[in-house]
Amino acid sequence: MLKKQFLTYVGIGLVLVAIGVAVIFHIQRGAHIELRGSVLKVRTLPIDNASAIAVIDFRFVNPADYPFVVRRVNVSMEDPAGRVIEGSVISESDAVRLFQYYPVLGQKFNESLTIRTKVAPRQAMDRMIGVRFELSDKELEGRKRLTIRIEDVDGAISDVVEEARL
Repeated sequence: MLKKQFLTYVGIGLVLVAIGVAVIFHIQRGAHIELRGSVLKVRTLPIDNASAIAVIDFRFVNPADYPFVVRRVNVSMEDPAGRVIEGSVISESDAVRLFQYYPVLGQKFNESLTIRTKVAPRQAMDRMIGVRFELSDKELEGRKRLTIRIEDVDGAISDVVEEARL
């Protein structure tokens, strides 16, 4: 009898703890600062035999209840062998000139993602980024994937990753 009563109280206690944990998670659901997004389009341009430029259009959303302020943006490429190669990000003013002088790239649809860009809570944005890689256009076209790493001023890091190419 005493053992059955004890097990009943333990069961009730576990249910109350589970409800408490669920309530805490529900309240904190918008407190995790991150960007979620996807790559929409990648255009490449050969500069010479040993370097090429990638223009990446992407979309992301800030699902948090707090703003995300961009501190740093890095772009890397993974080749078919799994080697990761860092690129050099092109400034917005250089990207504008790039589209003026190289019409083969097409239209510049979006502004570049730059430092101090503020993404309001629950806001979605379309942005682009131009990146120079020290490898041939053929090697860039043969990539496995591109990764855009965006760092918040408070240290949170988000990755927007291109779907793996076959």
